[in-house]
Amino acid sequence: MKILQLIKEEIVPLSRKQHIVLFTIIACIFQFTLFYAPALADAAVQDANVQGNVQEMTVSNDSMVKTATMDPAAANLSIQNKATSTATSTVVKTEVVKESTHTITAYNSDVAQTDDTPCITANGFDVCKNGVEDTIATNFLPFGTKVKIPELFGDRIFTVRDRMNKKHATRVDVWMKNRTEAVNFGVKVAKIQVIK
Repeated sequence: MKILQLIKEEIVPLSRKQHIVLFTIIACIFQFTLFYAPALADAAVQDANVQGNVQEMTVSNDSMVKTATMDPAAANLSIQNKATSTATSTVVKTEVVKESTHTITAYNSDVAQTDDTPCITANGFDVCKNGVEDTIATNFLPFGTKVKIPELFGDRIFTVRDRMNKKHATRVDVWMKNRTEAVNFGVKVAKIQVIK
């Protein structure tokens, strides 16, 4: 209380009208934080589950409150997505058309790894503007083919949008935003599933 009194009297001298406005703003902030944050955090968790990550998320109510109050941007994003989360919360069922095993590598938008337009894929898609790691490059599937790599990425769905050097006829190259992550991914062998 002494700190509040010090702020009130010495640091921020306010008129009575300004005190009322400040008090109202603080009351609104507390109202939002205490009563709406758990619902917003729950919506954010549902949105994350819908995005295709297979990892289970176990979150207690206390930690949801802390997350929402510490990250106002996430709370705002949840408010914006709340209307669409109900519509997108249905599970997308896919049918596996074909399975095969391939060498899997990763790349990112770097002139040394691509060409002089590193953000634009072979079919004209801008991966940098899209910003979602759902693009793959391969030479043995047509553009637009939907693919899963369950051993490495769970239920995430990738789209063929780019091509590789001709010497890599059967390789799959996954686009990643971060160069370090792409390098650390290395070379793996995994089964891919072509889906529809």
